[in-house]
Amino acid sequence: MAVQTLDLWTLTRGRPQIDPNDLAEAIAVQAAEEELDYRTRLLIRDGVEALRLHWGTKQLQRWLEQCTQRGRIEAICKEQFNEVGFPSLSRRLMEKTEPELVRQFLRHVGTSMRRDTRVDIAGVIPCIMLGYLSRHTEDVDLIDEVPQELRDNHRLLQELHDNYGLELGHVQSHYYPSGWRDRVHFLGDFGHLQVFLLDVYDVFLSKLFSARIKDMGDLRLLAPQLDKAVLVEKFKNTCGSLLAAPGLPQLATDAWHVLFGEELPQ
Repeated sequence: MAVQTLDLWTLTRGRPQIDPNDLAEAIAVQAAEEELDYRTRLLIRDGVEALRLHWGTKQLQRWLEQCTQRGRIEAICKEQFNEVGFPSLSRRLMEKTEPELVRQFLRHVGTSMRRDTRVDIAGVIPCIMLGYLSRHTEDVDLIDEVPQELRDNHRLLQELHDNYGLELGHVQSHYYPSGWRDRVHFLGDFGHLQVFLLDVYDVFLSKLFSARIKDMGDLRLLAPQLDKAVLVEKFKNTCGSLLAAPGLPQLATDAWHVLFGEELPQ
């Protein structure tokens, strides 16, 4: 499943993170439309300003010089607007983590190891690699533990973080739905590293029991892409241990209500 190019309104509405390159592309595509209403022109103006704040004036000018819609974009930016626009755009700009960067990172890890090792990746990385989400992350979360060979190599871990902006971490398997290991997806062999990805439904259900606001952001973007009937069935069949843990049922109840406006399935 691949993340599709989004139009300007879809890209900017309700997304916790917006990649600046995606924003620039969406602005150029939108500016090519023959008729633009007032709010759309305002969004283009504020989008360009957000890019200036993020990139700096010189990089913005380089982009405009190469943009086929430069004249129209610059004309829109000179218009006078009489209402509040979209001030949160600049705060939400953040370069997305590309799947190829993750693959390069994993190849670097795998070629640095001396023995074959299997790892299962959870967190947001499976959603990025499987095409469900497009956002920034620095966390490559391995289920249960980081292999000792890597854990003890502090120099390598620091070099990896410095070069790729990614960091190996771990999360305990009891935070995931039962039977998750039977549903993982094989990503590939990377040197001595055999990599599997947690299934997106298991990622969703694990985030349902999280108190972190960024997990709610992921849930909002994942929910429309998943089959709700399948989600409910998997929740009922695999989340018993999570529902038995103190405090977690209320987190799931609140998250489900926010997402669907309904009571948590019984």
